[in-house]
Amino acid sequence: QVYLVESGGGSVQAGGSLRLSCAASGYTVSSNYMGWFRQAPGKEREGVAAIAPWSGSTYYADSVKGRFTISQDNAKNTIYLQMTSLKAEDTAMYYCAYDFYGLGDGSRLAPWYKYWGQGTQVTVSS
Repeated sequence: QVYLVESGGGSVQAGGSLRLSCAASGYTVSSNYMGWFRQAPGKEREGVAAIAPWSGSTYYADSVKGRFTISQDNAKNTIYLQMTSLKAEDTAMYYCAYDFYGLGDGSRLAPWYKYWGQGTQVTVSS
């Protein structure tokens, strides 16, 4: 059984930092693409960052590039999202996702993933 469990969310003031974690079970994170997504009330789910664990290739939304970093720890079977210089508009529920099944030439930031975690809330106060 595949499970993804996010942690590390919370409340922070603008300009602060948080690191989100996604612990995987039932598979290894090196077996397919993994991504971080977020969704705020009234908005569509947005791809934030993705990673190809076997190569280390990363992908970022324009809105977060230079501020967020996705990484992996294969020994711990965990991926991370380091968020710095947080803004109020970063407030959302953040989800990690596994097993991209979209088109080969499609964006890895599209929500074409088979498995999703339960989400962790990030609230940034301006």
